[in-house]
Amino acid sequence: MPAMTEPKLIAGNANRLLANAIARRMSMHRGMNVAPVDARVERFNDQEIFVEVFENVRGEDMYIIQSTSNPANDNLMELLIMTDALRRSSAARITAVIPYFGYARQDRRAKARTPISAKLVANLLTEAGVDRVLTLDLHAAQIQGFFDIPVDNLYAAPVFSLDIKHHFRDRMSDLMVISPDVGGVARARELAQRIGAPLAIVDKRREKAGEVAEMTVIGDVSGKTCIIVDDICDTAGTLCKAAQVLTDNGATEVHAYITHGVLSGPAIERVEKSVMKSLVITDSIEPSEAVKKASNIRLVPTAPMFAQAILNIWNGTSVSSLFELDTLGPIYEGLYQTD
Repeated sequence: MPAMTEPKLIAGNANRLLANAIARRMSMHRGMNVAPVDARVERFNDQEIFVEVFENVRGEDMYIIQSTSNPANDNLMELLIMTDALRRSSAARITAVIPYFGYARQDRRAKARTPISAKLVANLLTEAGVDRVLTLDLHAAQIQGFFDIPVDNLYAAPVFSLDIKHHFRDRMSDLMVISPDVGGVARARELAQRIGAPLAIVDKRREKAGEVAEMTVIGDVSGKTCIIVDDICDTAGTLCKAAQVLTDNGATEVHAYITHGVLSGPAIERVEKSVMKSLVITDSIEPSEAVKKASNIRLVPTAPMFAQAILNIWNGTSVSSLFELDTLGPIYEGLYQTD
């Protein structure tokens, strides 16, 4: 049976724009005002984090909206301390809505004497009192198994397919989806199937972390509009080099669809100077002013999807239904026209 209490949101400082957008969208769905609860998340002079919730949350179904993006450690600690504050205030259930799950790239021991930080973060969240996690495009699907609590992992591919069908509707037959490495083939294949496009792979060899020594295109991209698909863009070095390699192999245009625009260091400058016509990212990480001003970077909203997922968790209905365009399409109606 649906819960009797209304879902309540609380936002950290990591991505207040997205939190407010989710609240507005939930207000539309509920036909009533939904706003993040009144709280303050501040720092003492020595940078210790302090949280105070000004509303009664006893017995409430609480949703903490907080990406663990840069500064990752600060935002993670905010999430943990907010969880502790809610647990000690007798919240009935605490769901951590983490649009960007930091430390996800450290999901295994690739070398001796290295940590599995994604598992450590999972332990921290569970011990702090989180009852459930809602996230978007985990770097590795097995991270769900690091938790002993339910994890709902949403996917950007359905939203990207809506965006592609809208912006490339006159040349769908020319599209080719590109995986920037062998490890991302499953993600790229899913999007390729959704838009009915062929798939190619850019095989890369690394001599050391962060440096790509050689790239080879597996597949014929000549005369194609290539769409590179990946989950994270950090410094954009590999992405921009892949775009150049595709162009050198005959691609007419190169675009990229990346779920999490980390875009650290020289990333934005590299993207603007690259041969890519556009880089499309979600708002899972709050965009900086530089991202907003970049001529070839565009944002896709995730608030409609997260708002519906929160409502589905609250009322006990399917979250996986949001993987299907029949369900997701109406949620994004008005943003995309695919006819």
